Amino acid sequence: MRVVASMCGVCGCGAGEVRIEGGGQEALLPGRYRPLRGPVAFGFFPGRSSGQGGERTRRLRVERDILALNDTEAGANRRWLMARRILALNLVSSPGAGKTSLLVRTVEALQGRWPVAVIEGDQQTCFDAERIRATGVAALQINTGKGCHLDARMVGRALPGLKPVEGSLLFIENVGNLVCPAAFDLGEAAKVVVLSVTEGDDKPLKYPDMFAAARLMLLNKTDLLPYVDFSVERALEFARRINPQLEVLLLSARTGEGMDAWLAWLEARAVDAGGAGARDQGRPEQAGQEAQRSCC
Repeated sequence: MRVVASMCGVCGCGAGEVRIEGGGQEALLPGRYRPLRGPVAFGFFPGRSSGQGGERTRRLRVERDILALNDTEAGANRRWLMARRILALNLVSSPGAGKTSLLVRTVEALQGRWPVAVIEGDQQTCFDAERIRATGVAALQINTGKGCHLDARMVGRALPGLKPVEGSLLFIENVGNLVCPAAFDLGEAAKVVVLSVTEGDDKPLKYPDMFAAARLMLLNKTDLLPYVDFSVERALEFARRINPQLEVLLLSARTGEGMDAWLAWLEARAVDAGGAGARDQGRPEQAGQEAQRSCC
């Protein structure tokens, strides 16, 4: 499926085509992808008013209109998900923080306990969706082209093709970016931001909107702490300076350390959504207590 996307007035991205897996993937074969020619300026959109004041006014109006439309479509997604008791989580991070590796380990651990489906967002390729499908879990890839984030319309068009079952857990792995995904509601129950110890511990202060929008921060790759110059204490202090209510869990997707607390957090969230995970486990209170004990 192809969706022609106009340039995003919020971040200047999105010119070109969005591809939702199941059609048009031939454009991703070697030698077939062609980037758009010419410069794409941040915040530029054709037909803007002349003059500094007029340009600023038009930019604010377009940004407001885009976000308002996205919020409307996110609301429709949320109603669709809630009607089916599906817990949807929007995973966000910088590129390379380990979202896909974390998802692979998570869906493997949940097999037989909770039905799971995954929407993958990347500018190009289906590599991440293929990694998820190799575990036996249904996954659908959205390629955003020049876009640097998913939006609610993309997710809304992907849901019927993915067909997540009633009472399931839906992970939406956003495009690697800590800026624009913060502003775009997809209809999820919560944003989960993944920060790896191979990044700077000052990342929450550099990208405050994302950490303000998130409900949970997962500090990933903790097995590398002995080898990197990263202060867990500083990262947590900076994150909670931005968002005092932010929950935090430490884990390693590679070694599995901390995964039990992450799974318990998911089970506790299922209580709110009425999903199948907590019901099948039959111990929602124990799940919530486990997550609380392991939270920093």
